[in-house]
Amino acid sequence: MNRNDFPILKRKVHGKDLVYFDNAATTQKPRQVIEAIKKYYEEYNSNVHRAVHQLSAEATEAYDKAHEKAAEFINAEFEEIIFTKNTTESINIVANSFLSKLKPGDEIVLTQMEHHSNIVPWQQAAKKTGARIKYIEIDEKGELKLQQLRKTITDKTKIVAVTHVSNVLGTINPIKKICRIAHEKGATVLVDAAQSVPHMPVDVKELDCDFLAFSAHKMLGPTGIGVLYGKKDILGQMEPMMFGGDMIKEVTFETASWNELPWKFEAGTPNMAGAAGLAAAIDYLKSIGMDKIRQHDYELTKYATEKLQSMEGIEIYGPSPEKKGSVISFNLKNVHPHDVSSILDSEGIAVRGGHHCAMPLMKLLGIQGSVRASFYLYNTKEEIDLFAKALEKARKIMND
Repeated sequence: MNRNDFPILKRKVHGKDLVYFDNAATTQKPRQVIEAIKKYYEEYNSNVHRAVHQLSAEATEAYDKAHEKAAEFINAEFEEIIFTKNTTESINIVANSFLSKLKPGDEIVLTQMEHHSNIVPWQQAAKKTGARIKYIEIDEKGELKLQQLRKTITDKTKIVAVTHVSNVLGTINPIKKICRIAHEKGATVLVDAAQSVPHMPVDVKELDCDFLAFSAHKMLGPTGIGVLYGKKDILGQMEPMMFGGDMIKEVTFETASWNELPWKFEAGTPNMAGAAGLAAAIDYLKSIGMDKIRQHDYELTKYATEKLQSMEGIEIYGPSPEKKGSVISFNLKNVHPHDVSSILDSEGIAVRGGHHCAMPLMKLLGIQGSVRASFYLYNTKEEIDLFAKALEKARKIMND
């Protein structure tokens, strides 16, 4: 990895070199991704699957190739990869499909560490169908109480929707075990992989999940494109949520039939430029190796955790570095996270302060919010040193 590949890392913020530690929200883009999007618009901008002229053929080839690369990246089949806007839309597509399957007395199982995007769609589904939502609890370390799995997931459970890596605590959940227990009870499993696919090897066949969702913009790619993986047999039985355009096989004045997978779920003109960017991002990540990225993230997280633990008045939330992704949420005693974030920003350091779209978890932790530093492949230990120095400055300013 060459930091020079990332143009934005050369800029200054408030006269200081940018230190970007908000990667859990979105990642920066390498020149290779930017150039791939530029090339699409400059050389073969055209709609896909609709014409026989050269530009359309090239756009279609690139768009289909992006599906192939996304499938290979998580060890799925081509037909099992649906392009969406983002992880949120992917989860909503699955939740919408369950409206016809849920009835009063059925159960939806979530965890207490879920992002709003994996809570609210299920709340709405429960409200419309009379199903009941149950939550797998977390312990004082921010890990799931695994002893509750078999008690919480029952014969009444229809869907288990769980984050792979918490965007607040960083906790890496045992998805393979959850899938096994859920399947024993006849339940379907959806995995929110927005924070895992960009940072570590993910194999959907090994996990044996039924659905998995992630976003391009959290893995060096552009905004506006995400991926929904679904097992082929399940997708084949599902009804689409959007209708028209490319998802149509045949239409009469009276009725219509749907296209084959994955196009059945991709209505209208898709994000072709985004697909080109996603493909380039996958190429970039594979050139480094997901194992190496995971190791790099772990080393940074461990180093930053040790730095924070050596400072006074800091409380860190979540498990130890070896059990989490590259996310550290913490608070400076008696200081609002927004104030800490603002002081860090004045030093050119971008972190996030707030509830991180996880209000129920914040209430459970007994806090209004936290400061979150999240790392990626272009971050360095030298940047963490600058971060620790700025944080010490914030502590002195707010305690004087």
